[in-house]
Amino acid sequence: MSRTLPSPPPTTETPPQQRQDAPLSNGLKQRHLSMIALGGVIGAGLFVGSGAGIAAAGPAIVLAYAVSGLLVMAVMRMLGEMSAANPASGSFSVHADRAIGRWAGFTAGWMFWTLLVVGVAIEAIGAAHIVQGWLPGTPSWLWVLVFMTLFCGTNLAAVSNFGEFEFWFAALKIGAIGLFLVLGALAVLGVLPGNEAPGTSHLLGDGGFLPTGVPGLLTGLLASVAAYGGLETVTIAAAESEDPARGVAKAVKTTMWRIGIVYVGSMLVIVTLVPWNDKAVTESGPYAAVLDRLGVPGGGQIMNVVVLIALLSAMNANIYGSSRMAHSLVSRDQGPRFLGKVSGQVPRRAVLASCAFGFVAVLLSFWWPTTVFAWLLNMVGGVVLVVWGFTAVSQFVLRRRLEREGGEKLTVRMWGFPYLTWVALAGVVGVLVLMAVEPGTRVQLYSTGGLALALAVTGYVRQRRAAGR
Repeated sequence: MSRTLPSPPPTTETPPQQRQDAPLSNGLKQRHLSMIALGGVIGAGLFVGSGAGIAAAGPAIVLAYAVSGLLVMAVMRMLGEMSAANPASGSFSVHADRAIGRWAGFTAGWMFWTLLVVGVAIEAIGAAHIVQGWLPGTPSWLWVLVFMTLFCGTNLAAVSNFGEFEFWFAALKIGAIGLFLVLGALAVLGVLPGNEAPGTSHLLGDGGFLPTGVPGLLTGLLASVAAYGGLETVTIAAAESEDPARGVAKAVKTTMWRIGIVYVGSMLVIVTLVPWNDKAVTESGPYAAVLDRLGVPGGGQIMNVVVLIALLSAMNANIYGSSRMAHSLVSRDQGPRFLGKVSGQVPRRAVLASCAFGFVAVLLSFWWPTTVFAWLLNMVGGVVLVVWGFTAVSQFVLRRRLEREGGEKLTVRMWGFPYLTWVALAGVVGVLVLMAVEPGTRVQLYSTGGLALALAVTGYVRQRRAAGR
């Protein structure tokens, strides 16, 4: 077992020293950050996973995405405030470290790392399934290996390579969702050739706006919260940009309209044009169902291409984010020391470790899909909510500290502080309560809670040992 370096006594006043953050590159340009921020909200969960939310909530999915979107806006604003003041590759983990204690940074950081590496496996499997559909007879494991090797190699090279991949992935996704929204808006208005304006026939005529009642709305709310995961990557990437404080400030400030247009806008277009209970919404995906309804030739295959791009983009971003989070944790003496080595301004050992764990998770999905892999999926099901909770508490503490220091670093400010901070924290707790009430998500809550408890206890023990040295 690797021996960790001695840690200084924990404190909530002095930020923990990050001895190895300095060698990282600043190779990400502002255009990279802008596109990462723009594309980060457009993932496979939106294109495919939103179908389950629509089937559960009906047209009320628009309300579900709007409510959860407001929560995400508040969380990102808080994270933006802290990251603009103190950019760090560990993002919210570093902020929790400074505000709450080293155990909190340890818990938030390793939980998020686990979420990302499991996400790499899910995305690799999904991408392989799409390609296998185009090339029947080829084994899925081959495509998983190809994608894992490609993006592991990309992330082992200069960070600018990651930025370039994400720039073009994001550009393609933004172009696809923009074209979809334009076509959808034209169809809703009745000016698209071959299509009549549906009016409110699907919004209100297929059982009403809330056809499955409050339980369905709550299920849709939980689905929408899961779809927003991944926005945090831009604050991690900002630490390796040319101007971290300016970059993260600009990216976070534009998150609001992106969420409104991409998520809420597209949900409104979908449930206006297609009956919420149409089987195609879940079988083909809601976006493909709309394109087919509008008579777009090859609509299903077009969406397969877009979903593949979204999966590969998320895979690339998750390898990047997990490696930087691992590096940040190790630099704060909160992980295996051998992962901390930086060469060529890239934490290559952390990249390899993240890819290796992702590939192991893929193998588990082949060997024990309904047992071990299912347990892994449940374990990370509520991680993003735990991270948001730590973010809210950290922002409350650090905002007070920055104000006492004069407030010069507050280039991004949380709205309505401290009231909206408390509202956001209450919202996170409320969603966790809903997960406990809803039978379909209760197992996820308990599994995530078990992981959080185990990491928190480990982190606290490490903190106490460090204090006793």
